[in-house]
Amino acid sequence: MTARHGDPMDGFDTLIHAPHRLRICALLDTAGEAEFGALQDQLGLSASALSKQVAALTDAGYATQRKAVRDTRQRVWLSLTPRGRKAYNGHLVALRAIVGESGTE
Repeated sequence: MTARHGDPMDGFDTLIHAPHRLRICALLDTAGEAEFGALQDQLGLSASALSKQVAALTDAGYATQRKAVRDTRQRVWLSLTPRGRKAYNGHLVALRAIVGESGTE
């Protein structure tokens, strides 16, 4: 069966859909950029668990890391790439289609 052109379900992204990655994308979409430690605190994840989720997003080209020294310590700042932002927004459209949200009341 072929998906219809413009079908919102075309945007459903199984990589983003994993709960931690979905939350990471939501936070980065809102913040623009976030420090690794701040994301770790916000999500309540261990450094290794967050690193694993970030690596999956980075490997897919959805997120990027920037290293900078702050308070004499090297910090890692994360942000969505344009491709990641597009995939995240497409995934949101697909989720809204699944739950039947039309955007109007």
